[in-house]
Amino acid sequence: MEAALPLRPPSVRTVGDRVAVDGLVVDDAVAVRLVHEREEAGEDPARLLLDAIEIGARVLDREQAGANAEFVRTEFEKQAREVETAFGERAGAVAEQLARQLEAAFAPETGILPKTLQRHFSEESATAVQHRVRALVEEALKRSQHELVRELMRDMARQQGDQLRAMVEKLGALEVKLERAQAEAEKQAELEAERDRGTAKGRTYEEAVFEALDAIAAAQGDDCDAVGDIEGGGGKTGDVVVGIDACRGAPRGRIVFEAKDARLSKPRAIETLDQALAQRSADFAVLVVSGEDKLPARTTALREYGGDKLMVAFDPEDGPLALEVAYALARARVLMARADTDDLDAAALREAVDGALATMDGVKAIKSSLTAATTKIGDAQGSIEALATRVREQLREIAAALDAALAATAPEQRRLDF
Repeated sequence: MEAALPLRPPSVRTVGDRVAVDGLVVDDAVAVRLVHEREEAGEDPARLLLDAIEIGARVLDREQAGANAEFVRTEFEKQAREVETAFGERAGAVAEQLARQLEAAFAPETGILPKTLQRHFSEESATAVQHRVRALVEEALKRSQHELVRELMRDMARQQGDQLRAMVEKLGALEVKLERAQAEAEKQAELEAERDRGTAKGRTYEEAVFEALDAIAAAQGDDCDAVGDIEGGGGKTGDVVVGIDACRGAPRGRIVFEAKDARLSKPRAIETLDQALAQRSADFAVLVVSGEDKLPARTTALREYGGDKLMVAFDPEDGPLALEVAYALARARVLMARADTDDLDAAALREAVDGALATMDGVKAIKSSLTAATTKIGDAQGSIEALATRVREQLREIAAALDAALAATAPEQRRLDF
């Protein structure tokens, strides 16, 4: 396609992503024919020219790429031939050098490797590997043997220690069991001994108190009941309840006795007696303790508190005299409070009571002297019996005064006898 002489110079330039053509005249016969045919057919010849340019551009682009590829292939073949020639030359030199090194290393007589193997593995060589390996193995075996022996010794010592500790523990457990059994046997023996004497702790002391009170009540015609395990009025305070004259009919009053083998404080003792009065519906309450040392602090035996309570020390081994006095005082107080007559000589009765209490003080003094002077126990015992007889006479006087006062309201009542 050749351009005709233009009337003005053609202009071809790019505008953004487009190509602008101005004043270009094409005189290619094929192009002119195709344009002429399009004009005769009434079609737009510009479209044809655009298609021709696009198709020609793609053909030119492919041709240019093919030319570039051919150039690259030619250059590559040239470089490959040069590299192959250079590699062959270098490989020959390397092969010659490698042959010389192999000869120096592996030659049967002069090679380094045969000489080294001869030195390290020959039986005649003292530094042969097998000799060194054998020495190392023997040394390792000796160390292992020594370690095994030490480990076995440690295991044996540990096992023996464990066995000894187990035996010690078993012996300790057996010793504890033996001590417990021995203590239990001693405790049981003590308990049996206390039961035989009637002065055992807890329940057996309550039984001793009940037996003494029951004997005293029977002589008076009173009824005596052990109620420590029976709940009454909201509680179980109060171990023995005595119904005055209950053997002859309806009781004229009730006395409650609380037995304690432990020392209480004075407020606690008073509170316990008040509870016993309320829970047993009694008129008078008596706290019975197992010894003078068990009386609450700042209290005195056989002294009234609040007009309806007193405390007494009763040791079954010493006899029931103190308990008899407490029983008589409580009984007299209840009958005096319930008497419906003015014939009772309260002053005389009070004098008799004070006399009985004074005599009891004498009994206590004599008991103290007996403890301090055992050599005179015979004479002192006789004095105690005489004073005890005097106390019982005074108690009879109290009973006689009560009988005289109550004769008008209960003519059928028999004379009280202590």
